[in-house]
Parts: sequence; structure tokens; C-alpha cells
Amino acid sequence: MSSNINKDTGVGVLNCQEIERLISGEVITAAEPIADGQIQPASLDLRLGTKAYRILSSFLPENHGVEERLRMKDLHGSDIIMYELDIPADGAILEKNNVYLIPLMEALNLPEDLRARANPKSTTGRLDIFTRVITDRSHLFDNIASGYKGGLYLEVMPRSFPIKIKAGQRLVQLRLTRGSSDYTVPDDQLMELHAGQGVLFNEDGSIVSASDIRINKGVFMSVDLSGDNPAGVVAYKSRKNSHYVDMSLVNHYNIEEFWEPIHKNTIKDTLILEPEEFYILASKERISIPEMYAAEMVPYEAGSGELRTHYAGFFDPGFGYGRAGELKGTKAVLEVRAHDVPFMITDGQKICKLNFEKMAAAPSMLYGADIGSSYQGQGIKLSKHFKDG
Repeated sequence: MSSNINKDTGVGVLNCQEIERLISGEVITAAEPIADGQIQPASLDLRLGTKAYRILSSFLPENHGVEERLRMKDLHGSDIIMYELDIPADGAILEKNNVYLIPLMEALNLPEDLRARANPKSTTGRLDIFTRVITDRSHLFDNIASGYKGGLYLEVMPRSFPIKIKAGQRLVQLRLTRGSSDYTVPDDQLMELHAGQGVLFNEDGSIVSASDIRINKGVFMSVDLSGDNPAGVVAYKSRKNSHYVDMSLVNHYNIEEFWEPIHKNTIKDTLILEPEEFYILASKERISIPEMYAAEMVPYEAGSGELRTHYAGFFDPGFGYGRAGELKGTKAVLEVRAHDVPFMITDGQKICKLNFEKMAAAPSMLYGADIGSSYQGQGIKLSKHFKDG
């Protein structure tokens, strides 16, 4: 680990030690004590509260508090809240394509030099659960302004499957940054980082050459349609009619009950994505996030219509890196939905981009063995609720 772990935290993305200090200093508070397992190398998992509101539509509160806006009527005189739903100890079902708003257990009391951003957790994205955090008087989703003081609310819409949730479960994570600058790593520094440590690796573990890597306001990654796995699967497409997924069950469900496996096209390495269908794919390259960096996957737009390639796009320090850079990368799982028109993708086609962000200081733990991570060393992998193979 880096020798600067114990030094004072500077500007950039805050590490787990600083998050712990913010909890101790009541900058981050909660209705129930925050558990150690919520704290990740560069993020904090947020927990569902005990009540959900089935709402008519999504909204942003702008100049109002969220609770105040919930009780206002729309332009047609209708209530935004359709009904309230308690989340008991044995769980509650959220129906597919319905919009819910759930107060989270955590709240913030940020000083003026701290701001925050929320992302769905990997498991949330792989289940096609659309989530975003709302705060009082905000005009942006998932962005918490510096100096914010108040509660956090999670908008949830299951898209492919109904889900069963319990209070205390974690669908999203929060990362905090100190300072007002943009801490995205510029292209020249990203190329230096790749040349020195390697951030993108080929499937055989060799570093992607300088001539083959594409860096332009982030690192571009391509899709793997080779089917180079025992089952020859290149993608999974969610089935339209299935049972609910209980979020508390791990390695429980048979894949075929919820997903249609798509195998390699033996004639040509292509796949046509059908509009508004949800697919799980994997990147061809392997990404490595060194200890002094975090990363976020950002949308990729195609000229013939938007192709969304992520729903849970945050990568903690150590992803694909190991304790000292020994892993040589891990594939990124891509949560993909094409809009408007059918869209053909080809093996090796650039399909997503990863932005790197500077850490304010190195974390004392890294993604992987340090925190019992579910997806280190993954190939094309569904959420942890499904049986392997």
C-alpha cells in the first residue's frame, strides 16, 4: 500500500478512512448506526428506509424540499403519491415499471468544501433496476451540492423484473469529493499512468499497446462477442415474464428462469440489439484501477440512436488491480439498452468509456479480497443472486 495512507486527506475523491471520520464527526448521519460493511474503498453504501412511496412520475424538487414536493399536486390537480408502502422485516415487492421513492437511512451535513455523487451499485445495474438519488431543492439527480444539509431519497424503478426489498438493503453508493475542481484525470496523465502501471490489459494479461489504446477524455473499451468461455455465451437478455428477484438471496436463482443466454454468432461476430431490450455483455479488455484512482463509466452515444452501456458505473480503487497490481485487469460488465432502432454491434467495437478520477489519498483497503467483493476477476457475469453456470 502507498506510504501516504496516514497523511491528511487533500482534494479529490475521499477514501474510506476519511468517510469514517465524516461519520464520527456527524457529517454523515443515519437513522441506524452505519455498519463497517457499508464503507467501500472510495464510497459509502446507502440503505433503504422502512417506507416507500409509489409515485405517479419522477420529479425534481427544484425550490422545494422533497417531502414538501411529494405532497403538492401536479398541473391536473392529481397527487404525486399514489400510495404509501411499508417495508416490513420480511420484505415488500416493487412491481416492474412502477416508480417508487424511498427515503434512505443516511443524511448529510456537508461543509462547503465537500460535495457528493451517487451511483447504483453493480448488483443494482445488473438487475436492470433504475435508481437515482434526489435531494431537497436540487435540479439534478445523483449530484449533491457542496454544503448540502438534509435527507437523501432514492427513486427506484425495476425495469426487467419485480424485486423484493427489505429495509437496510443497499442499492446505491455515494462518493464524496473535497474541493471545487474537476478531478477527472486528463488524457496526457492517463496515458502516462497506462505507460507506467497499465490500466488496460488484453485478455492474455498483456498490457494494451500505446498504438491500440484509445484515450479521449477517458479510456475507451470494446465489447467481447468472441464467446470465449465454456458455455460460449456472449450476452444475456432479460426475459419479459418472470418471477420477482428477492434481493436478499445469493446464488439462488436459475439463470434460464430470468435470462435468455445468447451464444456466439458462428457466421460473423455480431449481435443485433433490439430496441428497449436489456442485455448483459462484457468488455473485451480488462481494466485495472490503481489505488490512487477511482473510475466511472460514462454514456456512449451512437449516431443512429443512443446506446446506453451502463447503469452502475462506479469502480472503486483496486478493481482489477489486486493488492499490488498483480491482477492485470478485470473485465467490465456492460448493462446495455439500445433506444429507437435496432443496433448492430461487432466483436471488438468500442462501446463504452471510463473516466478516471484522482483520489485525495490512498485508501487503507482496496476492492477485492479486502472487502469480499463479488465481481473481482469476473467474466460475463450476472448479479450475485443467480447461480453460476
